[in-house]
Amino acid sequence: MSAPDSPDNLGNRLLTRLDEAARYSRPGPGVTRLYASEEHRRLLPLLEEWMRRAGLEPSLDAAGTLVGRCPRALAGEPALILGSHQDSVIEGGKYDGMLGVAMPLLALEALREQGREPGCAVEVVAFGDEEGVRFPSTLVGSRAFAGTVDPAVLDGRDTQGVSLREALATLGVDASGIAEVARDPDKVLGYVEVHIEQGPVLEDEGLAVGVVTALTGIERHHLRVAGKAGHAGTTPMHGRRDALVGAAAMVVEADRLLNDLDDLVGVVGQLTVRPGAVNVIPAEVSFTLELRSPRHDVRLAGRRQILDAMADIAAARGLSLTTSLGYEAEGVDCADWLIEALEQACAVEGQQMRRLFSGAGHDALAMHDLTDIGMLFLRCRDGLSHNPDEAITVEDAEAGTRVLMALLTNMSTQRQAQKSA
Repeated sequence: MSAPDSPDNLGNRLLTRLDEAARYSRPGPGVTRLYASEEHRRLLPLLEEWMRRAGLEPSLDAAGTLVGRCPRALAGEPALILGSHQDSVIEGGKYDGMLGVAMPLLALEALREQGREPGCAVEVVAFGDEEGVRFPSTLVGSRAFAGTVDPAVLDGRDTQGVSLREALATLGVDASGIAEVARDPDKVLGYVEVHIEQGPVLEDEGLAVGVVTALTGIERHHLRVAGKAGHAGTTPMHGRRDALVGAAAMVVEADRLLNDLDDLVGVVGQLTVRPGAVNVIPAEVSFTLELRSPRHDVRLAGRRQILDAMADIAAARGLSLTTSLGYEAEGVDCADWLIEALEQACAVEGQQMRRLFSGAGHDALAMHDLTDIGMLFLRCRDGLSHNPDEAITVEDAEAGTRVLMALLTNMSTQRQAQKSA
C-alpha cells in the first residue's frame, strides 16, 4: 500500500475527485446540488470522464441517471451494479452520495492500471434524485431502474413551478421514456452501494469500514393545523385558536413520545406559518413529520400513537388537523451472499469490520425491488452528515477503495458460491 502522502495513493486520488465534484454546487456553504438542476447538468461531463477512465461507456437515461457500462455489460452479460446518488441536501457535504459514485469508478480505474479485470460484468450508476429536496418525490432514478417509478412524478413541480419533466429536458433527456429504464432482473447480479455511515458507530469502535445488514423503513407525513387569525393586540389570550401554539405543542409531544419509544426515530423538519405577520395570530401551520424504524410494526404503532396525540391536542385547542402520508418505504434486508462477499473483501485487505444497520434511506431501498443489495459503510468524522463539515480521512478512502477492488476481482467466486447455495 502506498504511503498516505504519496501522490499515487488511492485515498488522495479519491478525495481530490470528491473535491472536484463539490465545485459543482450553488454558491454558499457546503454542497447544494439538486436533481435536474444546472449544477447537476454541469457535473455530468466530469462523471462521464471518470467513467471512461474506468473503462465504461457512459449514457444518460430518461430519469437523469448517468450509467457507465463495461464492454461485457454492453454485450448483454448479467452485471453487478455499483453506485449511489449525485444530488445533495441544501448546504450538504462532499461525501454523502458522491462517495458511492466516485469510489467504484476509481476502484475500476486502479484495476485497469494494474492489468486486472473484475470477475463479472460491471456497471456504475450516478442516480439523480435520492434526497428528495427539489421535487415532491424521491428515489426517482433507482425506482425507474427497479420498474417501480410512477410516471405521475414527472408532473410534480418544484417551488418555482418547474415540473420534473421540464427539468429533465434541460439535461437533454426525454422523460416520457422513463418506463423503459426498467431493468431485466435476469440481467442484474446485484447492487452494491458505498456510503459514509452518517453515524458514530464505526468511529467509536475505531473501524474504517462496516458491512450493512439492513436499511431502515421511512415514512413522511404532511400535517396542516388550522385555527383562526386575529389581531395580536386586541384578541384576548383565553379562547384564541392559535395554530402555531397548537402545532408547537404537537411537535413537543411528538419529541417526547419518540424519546420514549424503542427502535423508532423521527423529526419535524419543515414548518410553515400563515399569514406569517408579526402582529397577527397564526391561522394555519403546515409541517412535516418523518418516522424511521427497521421494524414495520414499530413504525406503524409509533405513527398511530403520535398522530392520535396530535389529534387530541388539536381538539383540546379548538383547531382542525389534517394529515396525509406523502412517502413510505419499507425497511429491507441486504442479501446474505453480498454481506459475505463484502466481509471477505475486507478480510483480503486486512480491514477489521463489523456488521451494522443503516438508519438512513438510500437508493438501495428502491433497488431491492430489482435485485439483491449489499452496502459498505465508511467511517465519517463525528458521525456527521448532511452538513458542510462532513469528512473522511485519506486512509479510510484508500481502505474503502481497496475493499471494492477485492470485491470486484473475487466476484466470479461469489457468483459460483451463490449459485451453489
